Amino acid sequence: MEEIQKYSTWVEVDLSAIKNNIELIKKEVPGEVMAIVKANGYGHGAIQVAKAALEGGATWCGLARFEEAFELRDAGFDCPLLLFGWVPPQQIAPAIINEISMTVWDQDQIQSITQKATQLNRRAHVHLKVDTGMGRLGSTPQETLQLAQLIAKEPQLLFEGLFTHFARADEPIEPTTNQQHEVLKQVLSEISTHELKPRYIHAANSAASLTFPSAHYQIVRFGIAMYGLHPSKECQLPQGYQPALQWKSVLSHVKTVSRNHGISYGHEYRTQKTERIGTIPIGYADGFRRTKGNQVLVNGKKVPIIGRVCMDQVMVQLDQVPQAKTGDEVVIIGKQENAIITAENVAETWGTINYEVTCGIGARVPRIYLST
Repeated sequence: MEEIQKYSTWVEVDLSAIKNNIELIKKEVPGEVMAIVKANGYGHGAIQVAKAALEGGATWCGLARFEEAFELRDAGFDCPLLLFGWVPPQQIAPAIINEISMTVWDQDQIQSITQKATQLNRRAHVHLKVDTGMGRLGSTPQETLQLAQLIAKEPQLLFEGLFTHFARADEPIEPTTNQQHEVLKQVLSEISTHELKPRYIHAANSAASLTFPSAHYQIVRFGIAMYGLHPSKECQLPQGYQPALQWKSVLSHVKTVSRNHGISYGHEYRTQKTERIGTIPIGYADGFRRTKGNQVLVNGKKVPIIGRVCMDQVMVQLDQVPQAKTGDEVVIIGKQENAIITAENVAETWGTINYEVTCGIGARVPRIYLST
């Protein structure tokens, strides 16, 4: 508690929730679990989340960029790491030296990695990504066999995995996931005929891990659900999953102002009567958006943010909580007494998704790690 009181706004991350969520998915899938800790662990903190996920039973960590992977290696993590995104040519050699598995989808990448691995006299681990319908990264299904053959013939490469990414697994009623899966199965059949099938096939993200068991394969990639956040409105987490993150602040000032008093820049809000106004030291520089309809919890009640959100501060109308005083805790995301504001609630107000809400919490907001 003393550590938390040092800050004006902070995030609390319950690492036991991360472990719990990993343990729950492990009961449902036959293979390994890859903890997706890219984007600073979806805003939760990559290093601490990765440690908790591995303690909970995950065996891999998945990352988007080479900087993220090197951060884990520098922190002492020796588990398998998979980079999903493009690796700049200058970073291929360090990735090989640090035993970081890289994703490939074209011939030039394979040749560049082979060249670097040969120069280092090291073996590079690669996963071939197939675009089965996402339209983002990945080889076409038609060229996958040729690329698999190219990887397999290079002694400096270990053809470790093949994977795809589902575009609409969080929309269970849509046929797209089944269609993509059929394309993947055709690709796997073709490469199996040529005895090229790698050890690891993976396709399921959080949503597919929960709703599409035929696509579990040897690894599931567990991202948003690991943090106790729903993949979508249509794909809700089962009972037992726990949100790991709470975002909090304090009332830095409380005062009574007279009728027709302008509040914040532009005076878009003017008091209608004598009102109690509070100030909270949080703003858009922390990731709190300039959106109408924002609410926070004070003394166990939802109260409205008023006026424009500033870079470092916001104002709140406190007439519903007359007992509120300077120093009282404010909850932006989380629970206070019997009231709750979820990341999904905030996302709805902001017109976005819960992923973006937590990923957007600024770097200057300290993360406090709890384990209950």
